[in-house]
Amino acid sequence: METISFAARSRAEHSAASAGAAIGFNNLGRVAQSNNDLCAALLAIAGHDLRQPLQVIIGARDILARTLNSTVERVQLARIEDATSKLSDKLDQVVDALRLFEPSSGGRQQIISLGPVFEQVEAEFAEPARLKGIRLRLIPTRAVVSSNAVLLRGILCNLIGNAIAYTPPGGCVLVAARRRGAAVHLEIRDNGVGISATDLADIFKPFHRVDTTRADGLGLGLFIVQCAAAFLGHRIEVHSVLGRGSRFVVATNAAPSRAP
Repeated sequence: METISFAARSRAEHSAASAGAAIGFNNLGRVAQSNNDLCAALLAIAGHDLRQPLQVIIGARDILARTLNSTVERVQLARIEDATSKLSDKLDQVVDALRLFEPSSGGRQQIISLGPVFEQVEAEFAEPARLKGIRLRLIPTRAVVSSNAVLLRGILCNLIGNAIAYTPPGGCVLVAARRRGAAVHLEIRDNGVGISATDLADIFKPFHRVDTTRADGLGLGLFIVQCAAAFLGHRIEVHSVLGRGSRFVVATNAAPSRAP
C-alpha cells in the first residue's frame, strides 16, 4: 500500500514564518497580503459576475415551465431547476468564503456538527453515484469538530466526487467519521482504480490529473482540498493500492459535543 501524508504547519510555525517575512528584505509578508487580496478579488468577481447569467437561466426556466407539457419535458425541466439551485448554493458559498478574508472575521474556525454536513453531501452525490452504478454510503455521525463549514464541505465534496469519478460501476464509496483521541478523522474510501506510487506525490499539484484520458475536470479538486486543509490546520493522509482503491483521511480537531 502506498501512503502519503500532508501535515499543515502549526500556528506557531505560521507565526514564526510571518515574523521572519516581515523583517526580511524581500517583503514576503507584503506579497502574501497581496496574494490574499487577489484571491478575495477573484472570488468577489466570480460571485458577482456569475449571478447575472444564473438569473437569465432561472428566468428562461420559469418561461419554459409555463409552456412545456409532456412528461419528458417536465423531467428535463426538473433537472434544470435542480442544477440552477445547486449553482446558486455554490455562489452563496463563494460569498461566505469571502468573509474568511476579513481581518476581524472569526469564521475561520467554527464548531461544526458533522451529521447535517454528511446529509447535505449525501443528497448532492446520491444521484451521480446512482447513475454510475456506484453504492455511496455515508455512515451517520454525531461527531462535532472545529473547522469551517464552507471549506470542510468543499473538502468533502471534492474527495467524494473524485472517489465516484475513479470508481468503476458496481463499486462502493464509503464516508465515515472516526474519533481518534482528540481528533476526528474523516475517511473517504473507495474500491476504484487506485493511485500509483509515481502519481501519489503529485496528486495535490494544480492541474495534475491521474487519468489524462478523461475529458471532464481541470485537475484542481485535490489542489483545493490541500489548500483548504492547510488553511484550517487539518492534516491529510492518502493510502492507496493500484487497482484496489484509495482511502483519504482528513484529520480535524474534535470539539465539545454541546455544539448546536
